[in-house]
Amino acid sequence: MKPKSPESEQYLSTSNRITGVIVLVIGAVGLLDIVLEWRTVSGLLVACILGILMVLAYVGLVRPSVTLSPEHVVLRNHLRDHTIPWSKVTGVDVTDILRVHTADNRFRAPGVQLVMRDLRKQRVGGRKLSPESSISRADFVLNRVETHMELYSEKSGGEVVTTWARPELAVIGVLAVVAILAALYR
Repeated sequence: MKPKSPESEQYLSTSNRITGVIVLVIGAVGLLDIVLEWRTVSGLLVACILGILMVLAYVGLVRPSVTLSPEHVVLRNHLRDHTIPWSKVTGVDVTDILRVHTADNRFRAPGVQLVMRDLRKQRVGGRKLSPESSISRADFVLNRVETHMELYSEKSGGEVVTTWARPELAVIGVLAVVAILAALYR
């Protein structure tokens, strides 16, 4: 795997990351309690289930991001990564989340998403949106993607590459197998 370019930019949902880290810390405390106090096969089963839930929290809340570099845009979704060279990107827009268009497909990027509260405020036209609102943030990322498209579309090449989140899937698989074995030998 190539190291990150010093020119790369990464965008993600800060509120999701904060929530994910809080959930992971609470899960780690629960796992520590199970390890210290409940050293039985039933405890192993509960620890595996808690571990699976922690990995799912990581995958759903912490993992999604959008990374822009001079070579390509990388969309880290919940279970897959899409590496799209700038020459293949035909457009970008934001509905509820960022979408990157190619000639053949449309890739969704949950790392940049709109919060319903901001959408309601915009629709109603009540109080003014703060500069830190999700709409302002999404517009900023949209502008950065469009700028990268203009700057690098002729310089980059290659194909769209989609890969699975192998480490996360492997951890879930191992924990599931151990949980099933623990349930059978309980």
